[in-house]
Amino acid sequence: MDEGQHASDVARSHAAPQEAGVTTGALARRLGVSPTTLRSWDRRYGLGPAQRSAGHHRRWTADDVAVVEEMCRLTTTGLPPAEAALLAGKRLATEPTGLPLQRPAPTAPAELIASASPATLERQCRGISRAATRMDAPTVQNLLTEAVAQHGLVTAWQDVMAPVLHAVGRKWEEAGDRYVEVEHLLSWHVSRTLHRAAAPTESTLALPPLVLACVPAEQHVLALEALSTGLSQLGVPQRMFGAAVPVEAVSAAVRRIGPRVVVLWAQARSTASLPLARHLAETQWGVRGARGKPAVMLAGPGWAGRGVRGALHPVTLPQALDQIGRHYPEVSRGSGPA
Repeated sequence: MDEGQHASDVARSHAAPQEAGVTTGALARRLGVSPTTLRSWDRRYGLGPAQRSAGHHRRWTADDVAVVEEMCRLTTTGLPPAEAALLAGKRLATEPTGLPLQRPAPTAPAELIASASPATLERQCRGISRAATRMDAPTVQNLLTEAVAQHGLVTAWQDVMAPVLHAVGRKWEEAGDRYVEVEHLLSWHVSRTLHRAAAPTESTLALPPLVLACVPAEQHVLALEALSTGLSQLGVPQRMFGAAVPVEAVSAAVRRIGPRVVVLWAQARSTASLPLARHLAETQWGVRGARGKPAVMLAGPGWAGRGVRGALHPVTLPQALDQIGRHYPEVSRGSGPA
């Protein structure tokens, strides 16, 4: 008997024999894996149910489920299946009976922290995508938080979060109405991660805040949230208005606040409103003789090939942060997001 099989047998010894358990099909749906995968883990690594009903039907107890949940989490972080199976069995064997399996945030190998190679970033993207497909919210959150801590906001957004969001979105489009719940869960945790990465307080300098808003009918706001987080790390004061802001609301906010920059986000060409952008570029505030105009930033793929005279038009998050930073020279440029 190999070490992995022994660890699994020790873990199974804690299972209550009277517990009815769940079927393989029900567990597969819960974990977001196929029944074939569960049977393969049982055959190869001994991570199967401790009890079998009459007719050899598999029934998974709470401890059995905890082992394969941990197996899923560990493989998501990039561990080979054989190593993950061994650790999953050992971890449950040391847990007190009847208590839920503890889920510490996954710790990446030192070489992952030292550099952000394409292979590392791709592995992280796959891990987040798999965890989201399984509806494993704790692992999704841990991996997203880990990506920001390892690579900084800019790299985490451009090379991890955005690619995973696009991949899940394509999967949803190709599968019809399937996987909508996966996209919503992933989007919520990306938003939560961005909010957590934001600086706790904005600059105390007496500066006019910047305005961030999606154009009317635009519901895609995550990229704008990433920009907002980067600006908070730079210390640029801001007012975020979020998704689908009516024209009247944006205009009123600009007149009342008098921002140096107004950022208009458009994900789709159908939502990009040139009349709104031109209107804001012409808006003035202040007493006569000392009036100012905001710089208008047209951000997002919806503005591709379309522009307003004098408007800023960044393509990437670093470009947006740099262009806005030039309008706020009072803010230290050396403490920005990585």
